[in-house]
Amino acid sequence: MERYKFLSHTADAKFQAFGKTLEEAFANAALALSSLMWNWEKIEKRKEYPVAVRGNDLPQLLNNFLEEIIYLLDTKMFLLSSAGEVKIEKKGSQYLLEALFRGDEYSSKYKIFGEVKAITYNEMKIEKNDHFTLQVVVDI
Repeated sequence: MERYKFLSHTADAKFQAFGKTLEEAFANAALALSSLMWNWEKIEKRKEYPVAVRGNDLPQLLNNFLEEIIYLLDTKMFLLSSAGEVKIEKKGSQYLLEALFRGDEYSSKYKIFGEVKAITYNEMKIEKNDHFTLQVVVDI
């Protein structure tokens, strides 16, 4: 199964991420988002950041999860290489997600070729058939 694919969009970037589980689809969405800004496959796994986010529903959880990548880039110059150990659970009325981001700090050995300003709720979808498909539009 492919991890993600990009779809045409008039002004912003749009992608779908796939996974056998919801957690795998979220991890692949993180890679899709990163691939709009840098080549995540070339980033060394020298640093780790534990991530914990919550949301009132799955779209808000996905939004908050992906926003962490932008936040870590802006505040720590962190470039994501993988999103592992993703765990999603529902506690009461909230969804909780924990994950471990691996990657490296930006340096001259890496190239940033794009900028994502924000994750949007526009056309966001979370679907389950024989696998999970997440659709996300980001403001670039």
